[in-house]
Amino acid sequence: MRVAFQGEIGAYSEAAALAHFGPGTETVPHESFDAVFASVESGACERGLVPIENSVAGSIHRNYDLLIQHSLSIVGEHLLRVRHCLIALPGVALGDIRKVISHPQALAQCERYLKSLPGVKVEVAYDTAGSVKIIKEQGDRAVAAIASRRAAEVYGLPIVAEGIEDDSANYTRFLAIAPVPVVPAGEAKTSIVFTLHNQPGALFKALSVFALRDLDLTKIESRPLVGKVWEYLFYVDFAGSTADPSARRALEHLGEYAPMLRVLGSYPRHRL
Repeated sequence: MRVAFQGEIGAYSEAAALAHFGPGTETVPHESFDAVFASVESGACERGLVPIENSVAGSIHRNYDLLIQHSLSIVGEHLLRVRHCLIALPGVALGDIRKVISHPQALAQCERYLKSLPGVKVEVAYDTAGSVKIIKEQGDRAVAAIASRRAAEVYGLPIVAEGIEDDSANYTRFLAIAPVPVVPAGEAKTSIVFTLHNQPGALFKALSVFALRDLDLTKIESRPLVGKVWEYLFYVDFAGSTADPSARRALEHLGEYAPMLRVLGSYPRHRL
């Protein structure tokens, strides 16, 4: 199976793809999240795996936007423990480093550690593993990267410090996307997106359809509705599958309030 991910070989997204789909998976790197969605939609790859939220740094908003822009379905999720390393050129000591580069999510997850390094600036790169590739190609001994242990191994560079994330409970949740939806067996989650009329109590009424049926909401996120000033798309994850009668009734009830309602997918729930 060909699985698209954003970043270079050695990225956390690739590690999540291999863990989720199995070690025999053919992982295909892409420069951007947009390219991952396009690759799956075109059929160049059978699946894609994209991060949607981190337990420390929060949501990856671009991927919420791409979910509504494409006609793909969520078919799985994977929770990955993220352990960050500070990686530099051979022989570089911590005191030699004047700049650290990485993906903005990784920089945010190591904010306290980076502030503890006197005189060190941070700079955004397009990918964690890509930042290691950059320092190897440029050869600047004053620059280090934040990435995974595997990225250090892939590019043959030493680790200066390991476990530098601010929170030891640092997890990223990834979503598997595919052209065709699945009907999950066993414990499941469902992701939906909907709009509401801008009226008092509209969101309360919308969410009450789940409470009335004892359906657990695991995530709610709002994103601007393009073209409608101060109106929003509401993304909701709840425990259960659209194959469950209670979930179907909740969605039918929600449809009475929501001008637009789309099921993004039901999929097996990943537990730690």
